[in-house]
Amino acid sequence: MKVTYNWLKDFVEIKIAPAALAEKLTMAGLEVTALEERGGDFIFEIEVTANRPDYLSVIGIAREVAAITGRKLKIVTTSPRHHVTSKALIIEIEDKKDCPLYTAKIINGVKVGPSPEWLSKRLELVGCRSVNNIVDITNYILFTYGEPLHAFDLDKLVSPLAGYPVIPLEIIVRRARQGEKIITIDGIERLLDENILVIASGLNRRTGEQANRRTDMPIALAGIMGGQDTEVSAVTKNILLEAAIFNPVTIRRGRQKLGLQSESSYRFERGIDAASVTSASAAAAEMMQELAGGICVAQEASGLQKPVKKSLRLDISGVSQTLGVNIPAAKIKSILNSLDFKVKAAAKNTFSVEVPARRSDVNLEIDLVEEIARIYAYGSIPETLPAAPLQAARNGERELVAFIKEALVGLGLNEVITYSLIAESWLNDAAFASAAEPIAILNPLSKEQEILRPALLPSLLRCVAYNLNQKQNYINIFEIAKIFSRANGQVNEELTLGIALCGAKPLLLRGGLVREEASFLHLKGILEILFERLGTRDYQFKADGAAQIGVFAGQQRVGSLRQPQKPALEKFEIKNKDVFLLEISLEKFFSAVNLQKRLVPLAVYPAISRDISLVLQEGIPAEDVLGAIKAQGGPLLREVKIIDYYKGKQIPSGHKSLTVSCVYRSDERTLTETEVNPLQAAVVDALTQKFNAQIR
Repeated sequence: MKVTYNWLKDFVEIKIAPAALAEKLTMAGLEVTALEERGGDFIFEIEVTANRPDYLSVIGIAREVAAITGRKLKIVTTSPRHHVTSKALIIEIEDKKDCPLYTAKIINGVKVGPSPEWLSKRLELVGCRSVNNIVDITNYILFTYGEPLHAFDLDKLVSPLAGYPVIPLEIIVRRARQGEKIITIDGIERLLDENILVIASGLNRRTGEQANRRTDMPIALAGIMGGQDTEVSAVTKNILLEAAIFNPVTIRRGRQKLGLQSESSYRFERGIDAASVTSASAAAAEMMQELAGGICVAQEASGLQKPVKKSLRLDISGVSQTLGVNIPAAKIKSILNSLDFKVKAAAKNTFSVEVPARRSDVNLEIDLVEEIARIYAYGSIPETLPAAPLQAARNGERELVAFIKEALVGLGLNEVITYSLIAESWLNDAAFASAAEPIAILNPLSKEQEILRPALLPSLLRCVAYNLNQKQNYINIFEIAKIFSRANGQVNEELTLGIALCGAKPLLLRGGLVREEASFLHLKGILEILFERLGTRDYQFKADGAAQIGVFAGQQRVGSLRQPQKPALEKFEIKNKDVFLLEISLEKFFSAVNLQKRLVPLAVYPAISRDISLVLQEGIPAEDVLGAIKAQGGPLLREVKIIDYYKGKQIPSGHKSLTVSCVYRSDERTLTETEVNPLQAAVVDALTQKFNAQIR
């Protein structure tokens, strides 16, 4: 929206400089994006948000200027001289939802010519080309009042019906008929249909010979653009002046379908203030009388736009509490009155505020508080720290799920979202057996949407296959969603976490680029990090076979790690690749979560580390080895972890090599060799005796 400094001064006495005014408008929420001096005037370019259509007029912005500067708004009510000819004009609206109000005036004896310099210059400063005095007047009123007008050449409205009397003239607001056409003022022929609202004209169809004939024809696209056949030209003598309210949704759909945009449609789409229709039409008629010598001989209106009165209660003390500054009641009333709100005392410390019809954005008490704050000036409100009492963190399901997602993304995994409906054959293809009965869809849309999925793994396999087909070399994805099953006649939903790893992850090391193949160890490491961050200490991994490992937390099984076999992968079109899958029930896992944190001070005394490299049979679980070390090491053994795993030529067949790091520390003193060596020797003896391990 563009407006000039001198144009604003027509409606409010401004004493401050344009730059200062631009700053005040911006701080009040009416952002001035550019200020340019041109032709002895200043042009304000203002960003208008969709919820403030009242800003799409000079008067609307002048009202804000008056409120900000404490000046009075000056709007002169016009009443043009006219004499009305009875029964000269009939207006018919087929659907009042499309057009709640339509008004028209007939202005005779106009003389079309160039506009006076002040008018053409003012329009050109805001980016509107001067055409002639009649068209320029309608554009000037549009920018001033925010009400789009349209002027028709009255003598051209019934030209296809030559020979019939031109009185009474009928204006019809209706939907276009399928296949109907109109040439708009830009010279383009438009094909219309029932989605487009048009203005049509014709003789009175309810009288005489024309009673059974469709004599009306489109003369304009309602609220969008006029027709070329009725355009005002240099020979125009008589004018039909239109001012109306059209349904914003209807105008928007019609404009989008036709690919048109105009200043009129821009305003109609956002809503027109009903009070401006009459005043804008009267102001235009008066200007045509002064600048073109015309006289209004007839006027008619159809429809009645009754503004819905909206009243809100405002707690005066609540204003100060919300804004953090004490604003007197008299000041609050003055600010609201300056914005055209009607304020009355309702009770002690309470105002009853009637909202102007044009302010569709004000619906709540807090909206009134915002109006007060921006006019009072945000800069006048002192900066204070909010009094926010500390509250215990919520650890519900939603927060835990968000925490897990954040942790997995931090570990480099990518979240996927797949459909809850899958093909039943996918369960067999994935070699997934479940004791629960799948829930079938009675009328599936396709073969791939037959059942509610009882597991996430088939969907993840499909996702892996798709990404491999897109030439992805390393896939690490996860999904958190519900799975569904029926058991004992009951339908169950269970929140589940699924992870899929496939391919080789490139790692840039000092020795160069290496590729690390995905394996069960990666899934196990991801789970261990989750367990640690969520305070789950009691967890185990137990092998169920060569291709499946059970996951236990809090003494109950919560899920499993799986490696689908080659035949199953080939059914999902995954070839020459290994895929490692994890699926755990979050509802079972959450029962083992402990988010209570205990502050542990940093160690004061240094630790002593001892490493043990041993060879033992491949079937011995590493967990048993670590457990034996912890049991033998006593209270001084603070940490045990595997730092190396190896199988190769130097290791006998059926055996593996582990290197275990043991960390000893005391909270009371610095340990000595004489204290640590016996403990380490006891650990080594326990490993050789219990597991027949060979120390390297």
